[in-house]
Amino acid sequence: MRHKHDTSLRERLRLPAGEPVDLTRFDAAATSAGPDGKEAGKAATARIGERLAALQERLWAAGTAGDRRRVLLVLQGMDTSGKGGTVKHVIGLLNPSGCRITAFKAPTAEERAPPFLWRVEQALPVRGELGIFDRSHYEDVLIARVRGLAPATEIARRYEQINRFERSLADDGVTLVKCFLHLSYDEQRRRLLKRLDKPDKRWKFAASDIDDRALWPAFQEAYEIALERCGTSYAPWYLVPADHKWYRNWAVSTLLLEHFRELDPRFPEADFDVDECRKRLLEQP
Repeated sequence: MRHKHDTSLRERLRLPAGEPVDLTRFDAAATSAGPDGKEAGKAATARIGERLAALQERLWAAGTAGDRRRVLLVLQGMDTSGKGGTVKHVIGLLNPSGCRITAFKAPTAEERAPPFLWRVEQALPVRGELGIFDRSHYEDVLIARVRGLAPATEIARRYEQINRFERSLADDGVTLVKCFLHLSYDEQRRRLLKRLDKPDKRWKFAASDIDDRALWPAFQEAYEIALERCGTSYAPWYLVPADHKWYRNWAVSTLLLEHFRELDPRFPEADFDVDECRKRLLEQP
């Protein structure tokens, strides 16, 4: 019999590739396999951050020696699900060197002119980097679907375009870690009210956030379709319960750590004579 922690978090949170997704079946307040409460969760996340930072440095160093591998963390979720908070509390533990963070907003006129994947391609991590997308190319099958910003036939084609795009990334040495931050309807209301009640949080609020809540069922359906059609063996989706911020941060940190450990990056060997260089340095006045 397996014990609670015998199964990796990847196995627990990974959605089966290509299978229908019903988000109502998943508890957004779950803390599966997590630490025992908020304080323990924050302490565990900090410890994970130290291990992640060491592995990230090794990946960055390996990249300078020609290792093409890199990691791309994709964060998607409803407003207030914590995409920015995850970047702050998880990626904030790492050395900025070797990290590339992109927060995708509504596309500009210039960005709308080329194919929809163009602006995403410009933000991809280079070898050795950890890239983080706060929102991503999935907006073009989520927002676009709910708001009717593109014909239905065009949106239908985009799912396969995304799959081909992600396959090309995986084939080129990119490890994709796609996290759907699963937030409940009631918890979103609490977080929006908190933004209204706290003057230092109101800058995060927009009146349109209330309008978007009226479209909650349509957004949930759009996510279910994207999670089903774009969940693959080479780029699976991980459903991260996000009602508890501490658990969300711990879970995303753990998912990243498991992927970095599997990559097992190594510092490159010195391409110079270490003893000779030490001798020359000590001979200097």
